[in-house]
Amino acid sequence: MATRRSGLKRAPAKRRAKKAKADTRGLTPVECRLDMLSGTAEEARERVVKEGGEIIGSYRDPLGGGALLACILPISKVEPTPFQRDLSDAHHRKLADVIDKTGIFLDPIICVTAPESGFWTPNGMHRLMAMRRLGAKSVTALVVPRREVAWQILALNTEKAHNLKEKSLEVIRIYRGLIDEDAGRPESGFAFYLEEASFVTMGLCYERNPRFAGGAYNPIVKRLEKFSDEPLAKALKSHETHAALLQELDERVAEVVKKLKDRGFVSPYLRAFVVARINPLRFMTGEPPELADLLKTMTQRAAKFNTEKIRQEDLASAAGAPDDAD
Repeated sequence: MATRRSGLKRAPAKRRAKKAKADTRGLTPVECRLDMLSGTAEEARERVVKEGGEIIGSYRDPLGGGALLACILPISKVEPTPFQRDLSDAHHRKLADVIDKTGIFLDPIICVTAPESGFWTPNGMHRLMAMRRLGAKSVTALVVPRREVAWQILALNTEKAHNLKEKSLEVIRIYRGLIDEDAGRPESGFAFYLEEASFVTMGLCYERNPRFAGGAYNPIVKRLEKFSDEPLAKALKSHETHAALLQELDERVAEVVKKLKDRGFVSPYLRAFVVARINPLRFMTGEPPELADLLKTMTQRAAKFNTEKIRQEDLASAAGAPDDAD
């Protein structure tokens, strides 16, 4: 683990797939042919038939080799996964206009079988709703016989970029869904699905306060919040503690921001400026403190913040997320 000039250790960089030599991985076109379904693929086929869908083809994924089913599904049998971000009305209306003008639906949605009946789409909610808006009877879908794909929303969903608020709310919804599936499994085992431990805590904050200014605090939380080896249900309690401390801190910061505004200071970075001033991490060396301890320290500093000492030129170097950033 690398060390900063301040002496604090940097977080390990995310691992990325290395560029592979051409034509060295996966299957050839002929090898992707799939003449017979078995196991979960056969179960998925049975669900498609039961729900009135039509299988137009099946094949082996050219990268991983798993079975995939190309289908036409009754649109009434498909729903977004229950833990997705909220629908963007403007985005799905725009998609509907484009599909209507072209007169053709070219981008199949991804589906998995829902727990009891029908199908879930972890990647395709806006396309699904656009087709419903147009009154479509059916929708083209790629059915994946592995239901765990439903939890991989953050990795799969590229049709509309997430902001911090959307991503955090989606993560906490996924988290609760995972608890319903198996609360005893360690949180660290779901790191791929959740992406960043900080999103769990941020999601709790946004649930309690939709206008929470998470952009000012997420860099701090992201640096210190780590996935736990504790079971999900127990790990959630830690996130809830951190969320409560964050909300208390934000209340104190909001009081400081108000005093600065009353003195005539105007800037979209006022909250970020205050947070930077009360954040002791930049002066620390060695191992950083626990997140809970740091948030308590910052709350105490915010309560003692002397706005009379702040000058207009101090704000000129302020950076970070604007106060209203999600």
